[in-house]
Amino acid sequence: MSQLYVAVLAVIVVALLAVALYRTSQVKTKADYLVAGRSLPAVVLVLTLLTSWIGAGSLFAGAENAYKNGFAALWQPAGGWLGLLLIYFIAPRARKFAQFTLPDLLEARYNQTARVLGTIAILFAYVGITSYQFKGGGNVLHLIFPDTVTPELGAYMIAAFVIVTTALAGMSSVAYMDVAIGSLVTAICIIATPMLFFKAGGWAGLHAALPPSHFQVLGNLTLVRALEFMVPVLLLMLGNQVMYQKFFSARSERDARISVVGWILGTLLLETLIVAIAVFGSALYPTGEAARQPYEIIPYTARHGLPAFMGALLLGAVFAKVISTASNYLFSPATNLINDVFVRYIAPQASNKRVLIVSRLAVVLLGCWALYQAIYAQSILQKMLWAYTIYSAALTPVVLAAFFSKRVTAWGAVAAIASGTVVTLAWDIQAVRDRFPHILAARDAIFPALFAAIIAMVVVSLFTPKPAPEQLAQFAD
Repeated sequence: MSQLYVAVLAVIVVALLAVALYRTSQVKTKADYLVAGRSLPAVVLVLTLLTSWIGAGSLFAGAENAYKNGFAALWQPAGGWLGLLLIYFIAPRARKFAQFTLPDLLEARYNQTARVLGTIAILFAYVGITSYQFKGGGNVLHLIFPDTVTPELGAYMIAAFVIVTTALAGMSSVAYMDVAIGSLVTAICIIATPMLFFKAGGWAGLHAALPPSHFQVLGNLTLVRALEFMVPVLLLMLGNQVMYQKFFSARSERDARISVVGWILGTLLLETLIVAIAVFGSALYPTGEAARQPYEIIPYTARHGLPAFMGALLLGAVFAKVISTASNYLFSPATNLINDVFVRYIAPQASNKRVLIVSRLAVVLLGCWALYQAIYAQSILQKMLWAYTIYSAALTPVVLAAFFSKRVTAWGAVAAIASGTVVTLAWDIQAVRDRFPHILAARDAIFPALFAAIIAMVVVSLFTPKPAPEQLAQFAD
């Protein structure tokens, strides 16, 4: 059986490496590297958006949530579904703006300080997201090869592959790798879900094996806890730089809008299938290794609950999905270092060749930082919520205000980004939380950080000059 897994993983690795090498030959300029030459058609956008969004956060953190709470875990992806309804109207505006990074947008609508603070927030959040992709991928390799690959060694192997393939061709490599991965994962999950459903005994078997709370709207969650899962995902979706970079890479405004329709349908389907597979796995494996490490329930179920070939394909799909999401979230902050720091402040007249060299170096350095975090992270679910929160509280309110508010000022945006970042980072310090009442100190950072950011944005905007008409004109319909 191990030979089968090796063969499947080898095919995936070779295919992804071939795509990366081919796309490298097409990269000649900064625009080619950072936004794929603004040439991506709608069908490629759909698959790259879907694949970059659903990674270890869904396959491990979401699966852990589903193992513990049943179908109530759908509160987590529901944040993304709600966000996508708004994004349908944002996508063509983003393509019309057509820059390289989210801080480009922040400077155009607000000021240079907002750009710098936004870059800092993105670096913290996206390297954190990349780190738990490495950790999740390492766990998959350990599960496949328990006697030869430790989780730590697996994380090193995943990190090395992601850093190399991402550094080669940038957005072009990432987007076209996503096409292959998105197609594979969707097809495998559609086939595997009913197979596991019947193996678990259908609805009768599931109800006999699982507690009634697993089939209730809130399950074991309180409404506040459910919202703590949903709101960070919703706000990350709305302000997600990876998404905006894909829209900046679109061939046209029409392609950007069409891609969101496909993304909505794909996300609804795939996120629901992932939760279902985890719930079916919890019914099949309520004890043992799966109970001790519930975040591994999907790869564990693939290996032990499906026929060998189908299990190998599902494990390969999980492996590929982690690589894809890691590539996206590693590449994104690298573009910030290049476009928002190197080109903006250090070498404004740098040639395309020099920009490409430094871009690849940035990918390597950020990948090493993410790997360090992956080795020392304790919980994928907690790391996911932390990374989502710092981004959601610091950046999403000012990004939405850029498109939908004419009154939010530059210094209101600066105050919001600074407040959201500081509160999220401070909330990790127990001595800080202990200064608040227990009912608040026991909660995750999302609501305190979001409240601080919005209040700062509104209050400071009321006491500072309105934005100039030319700043607003770039974000109108």
